[in-house]
Amino acid sequence: MSDIRIASALDQIRNLSVAAGSKVPEVPSEGIDFGSLLKQAINDVNEKQAISGQMKAAFEGGDKTMNLAEVMVASQKSDVSFKAMLQVRNKLVEAYKDVMNMPM
Repeated sequence: MSDIRIASALDQIRNLSVAAGSKVPEVPSEGIDFGSLLKQAINDVNEKQAISGQMKAAFEGGDKTMNLAEVMVASQKSDVSFKAMLQVRNKLVEAYKDVMNMPM
């Protein structure tokens, strides 16, 4: 895949992410540091799960300011982000296995 197609795909992902209301990680123009991007994505998933857990606990505790719809939306956002991260992990493990099984 050419660099132009990769850049175009990344721009589309960023635009969709902004439209969905999530944070877009900043990528330096000189290159992509995969480790820091992965760490940032994991931290984002963790943050969404923590917020969802706090909202659930507050709602279950009888907090009148918590709206059931908001709690459910936060729960679904954390679930979707976790499932997406899980799929990324699965693809990374699959790629690692493919590389390790390559004949030398």
